[in-house]
Amino acid sequence: MQIFCGDSKLQYYTNEILENLPNAKCIGTTTDGEIIENKVTTNNTIISISIFEDTSIQANYSTIKDSFKNGQDLARKLISEDTKLLIIFTDGTITNAEEFLKGIESINNKVIICGGMAGDNSEFIQTYISCKEKVLKRGSVAVALNSKILKVYNDYRFNWSTIGVGHTIDKVKDNRVYSISGMKPTDFYAKYLGQEVAKELPSTGIEFPLIIENGSLKTARAVLKKHKDKSLSFSGNFKEGDIVKLGFGNAEMIMQNPINELRNLLEEFKPESFFLYSCMARRRFMPNFINVEIEPFSNITSTSGFFTYAEFFHNKGHNELLNQTLTIIALSENINNDKIKIKEFDNKSDTKYARTIKALAHLIEQSSQDYDVQTKKLHKQKAYSNRLLASQRQFLRHAVHETNTPLSVIMGNIELYEMINGRNEYISNIEVAMKNISSIYDDLSFLIKKDQLVYNKIQIDLVDYVRSRIDFFSQVALQVKSNFILNTNQETMPILFSESKLQRIIDNNLTNAIKYTYENENIYIDLKSENNNYILSISSHSCVIQDPKKIFEEYYREEKNKKGLGLGLNLVKKVCQEENIQIDVISDKNNTCFTYTFKGEASENLTT
Repeated sequence: MQIFCGDSKLQYYTNEILENLPNAKCIGTTTDGEIIENKVTTNNTIISISIFEDTSIQANYSTIKDSFKNGQDLARKLISEDTKLLIIFTDGTITNAEEFLKGIESINNKVIICGGMAGDNSEFIQTYISCKEKVLKRGSVAVALNSKILKVYNDYRFNWSTIGVGHTIDKVKDNRVYSISGMKPTDFYAKYLGQEVAKELPSTGIEFPLIIENGSLKTARAVLKKHKDKSLSFSGNFKEGDIVKLGFGNAEMIMQNPINELRNLLEEFKPESFFLYSCMARRRFMPNFINVEIEPFSNITSTSGFFTYAEFFHNKGHNELLNQTLTIIALSENINNDKIKIKEFDNKSDTKYARTIKALAHLIEQSSQDYDVQTKKLHKQKAYSNRLLASQRQFLRHAVHETNTPLSVIMGNIELYEMINGRNEYISNIEVAMKNISSIYDDLSFLIKKDQLVYNKIQIDLVDYVRSRIDFFSQVALQVKSNFILNTNQETMPILFSESKLQRIIDNNLTNAIKYTYENENIYIDLKSENNNYILSISSHSCVIQDPKKIFEEYYREEKNKKGLGLGLNLVKKVCQEENIQIDVISDKNNTCFTYTFKGEASENLTT
């Protein structure tokens, strides 16, 4: 006997039954709705009586707090060599049902299971289960059906579809989730389903579960409890890194006759009884049409069951915890060979309202599929682009590495030649070109290594360092008939800075000034100490910069006829952002000036 109790009188019905039928094997559960033949009820109690001819029945319970051990304990008490089916009920708010089912599976992974977690009419406060005369607040109860001839068929219908992008479970412990894609779970539901839904969790969350797609099997996890820290407990476990999507009930699929898919099998099976354990979300999602799922079964044979907080299912040697599903158990001791004829079911849901619901569900489903197709294309294109970028970085890494040796050889030989033969026009041109290549090499090397190395800061005299870089590029400036003019109001300017980063700022500004300054015009470098800051200005007479903000963008060049990668000033900007250096650019027909302000904290306390 199964008691499906929706009116808070489980103890009363248990006592009454055992007083009048003391030999009955009786288990019970509180519900979120009841199923009897072709009807769905709420706040009622259904007593389902099954009489077997060639099947023995054992009933038992377990109250062990650890969910995994609870499942093991129940399995050891009930499963025997001839066990064909376990009908199981657990409490609906305390037990970790996924761990519980794993516990049963660890003892025996062959026996079919069914049943579900108790309900309390969507209150999510206290559920009850019963076995024999015991009524329990937590734990599990079950009956084992033991037989040589009993035939058991199980199946399920899901009909919940995913929508939107995938989200990552960031932080979780078993079934309690603390972070989804960087958001608190309650905030996650508020963002995607609205504040009203989030406010009414967990009762509203049962209709919008998180769905994990593992191959062809979609597993839903419904919200069971909301915590003060905005974390949520779900009906089953997650793992960190799981990709989930929000789910919605596909009304078009729910309203299809479930028997159509099972017709041939059921005609051969000749069922004598159906037990249906269905998720509360299905009833609450479509209260006016839920009987469409139930009535086809009752047209074949006796049908009973209840609406659960989660459903138990056995699939190819594994016990599965399901949500949002209709799970079906068909039993038969019939050994005759005659087929039964399944009657056609007149689907009464084909009203104008039902057609509208189906159409909307179809629209959402198709839109979601189209979105998934586009998302996959974008992911494919992104992966291809990432491979290209990785290949480009690898090529640059090798190119830069291989360039270093010949550059060093050429520079060394230029110096040796000048020592022996003196300087001439050709050697000067080679040296100028080499210094330009060397500057580009330093930029590329910095770009490649910047995210892999820590650039330690050291004490540098800014005046001395700028003077050394001017000396390095002076020959290059002379080739375009320009001279560097250095002015400073202080002999030394000590700063704590990375030499590699400082070189990017100085070198790129000096080479740009050489490149864009008119012939026979001097390039002025001014260094001054002001209000505990050091201010570096590089100015010259050149073309007016049309868009001073854009020149710091990657690959941007205003004068296309000038050679360059368009990376230098972008590198300068990144360094300045990292080191809190202020950049100012002024450009008019008389003068173009780049000014860099090294903040006071970089230089203070370094003068001693």
